[in-house]
Amino acid sequence: MIRTAAKDWYRVRRLGEDITLIDEPHIKPFYRCNIWHIRGRNRDVLIDSGMGVVSLRAHVPLVTEKPLTAVASHSHFDHIGCHHEFETRLAHRAEADIFERPTRENTLAADYATDAIFEQLPPKPYASSTYAVKAAPVTGYLEDGDVVDLGDRQLHVLHLPGHSPGGLALYEHTTGILFSGDTVYNGPLVEDVYHSDIDDYRRSMERLRVLSPRVVHGGHFPSFDGKHFTTLIEDWLRAHDHQGVFA
Repeated sequence: MIRTAAKDWYRVRRLGEDITLIDEPHIKPFYRCNIWHIRGRNRDVLIDSGMGVVSLRAHVPLVTEKPLTAVASHSHFDHIGCHHEFETRLAHRAEADIFERPTRENTLAADYATDAIFEQLPPKPYASSTYAVKAAPVTGYLEDGDVVDLGDRQLHVLHLPGHSPGGLALYEHTTGILFSGDTVYNGPLVEDVYHSDIDDYRRSMERLRVLSPRVVHGGHFPSFDGKHFTTLIEDWLRAHDHQGVFA
C-alpha cells in the first residue's frame, strides 16, 4: 500500500464561527476521527487529536497559534493519539487511567488499528502491528455541568457514558453548537466494545433527546442539523427498544 508524506497527512477546513475541522483523509471514513478546533478570545480548544501517527503541532500550525486546551471526548486510539503534544489535557476521570497507561488493548488499537483502516498508510516508520498511543496523563478533570471558558465562548460539559465510561460532549448554548463525540454522529454507532454499556447509552440518548442543537459536530462523519440529530436519537431508541434491549 502507498504511504502518505507527513505534510499531506492532515486536512484542514474552516467551517465558520471560528470552528475548524482537522481530519486524516487517508483513513477510511468509519475510522477517521473529526478533530475540532474552536477559536476563543483568550485560548483555543481542541476536541480530540486523531491517531497520532503524524505530529499535529508540527504539521497543523493552527494548533500552536494561541494557548490551547486539549479535550478528549473519550480514550479510544483514534481520538487521543496527539494529546501528549499539548500541555493542558482535560478528560473525564472515568477514563483517566487509560490516558496515563494506554495499551493497545484498552485504547482499542489491538482490535481496530490495522492496515485495513487506511486508504494510504502513514509515513514510515508507522507499522500497524506495533502502533500504540503515547501516554498523556490528564492534567484536569471535566465533570458534567462544568464549563470550558474561552473568554468569549463557554462550552458546557455533558458526561454521556455508554460508548465508553467517560464519554464527553461540549455544548455552546448561545450558538446551539453541539460537539457530540462518539455518542451520536451520522453513521453506525459503536455500542459493543469492551467498556461500552448499553443501559448507560440509553440514558445518555434520552438525555440528549431533550436538547435542541442548531448544528452537531460529531466524532466521525459529516456534521448535521438539529432536526437530523433528533431523528438519529429517536431511531436509535426505537430500534433498541424493539430489540428488547431495555425490557
